[in-house]
Amino acid sequence: MYFAVIIDLYTRRVVGWSMQARLQMDLVLRVLLAAVWRRKQTSKAATHSDRESQFISQERHSFLKMHYHETSMNRRGNCFDYAVAESFFHLLKSERIRRKTYAIHKEARQDIFNYFELFYNLKRKHGKIGMLSPIVFERQQNTKLQGV
Repeated sequence: MYFAVIIDLYTRRVVGWSMQARLQMDLVLRVLLAAVWRRKQTSKAATHSDRESQFISQERHSFLKMHYHETSMNRRGNCFDYAVAESFFHLLKSERIRRKTYAIHKEARQDIFNYFELFYNLKRKHGKIGMLSPIVFERQQNTKLQGV
C-alpha cells in the first residue's frame, strides 16, 4: 500500500491522507483534496513535498494554485527538508503497522484511518507542541486567536 499525508507543520495534525494499492498521480490529488476539504483554506498556505514525479505534475501545481497554496520542494540531497513526514511515517510503522498482517486492503485502510483520526490527531502527544495532541493544541491556538 502507498500512503500520502499532509501534515500541518504548526499543529502536527494530519489534515489529509490517502492510501491505495498502486502509486499513481491520483494518490497525490486525493490527499490534496482531503486537506483542502478539511481546512477550507481561504488565505495563502505553502505545501511542501519531495521531488518525486507524482509531486511535480502540472495537475498538482494547478490544483494547489486554485486552492490558495504555493508549492515548495525539498532541496536535492537534503533529507532534513522532509524530516516531519519521515518522523510521522516512522511513528505510523512503529506504533501501528509493525507486526501486523492485514488480510485485505480494506482492513489495512480502516486500521490506518483509526490511527490517524482516533489516535494520532486526538491523543498522541508531541514535544514540539507542548506535549499536547494536535487537536488540543489547535483548539488552544484558535481560542487565543479569537481573543485577540
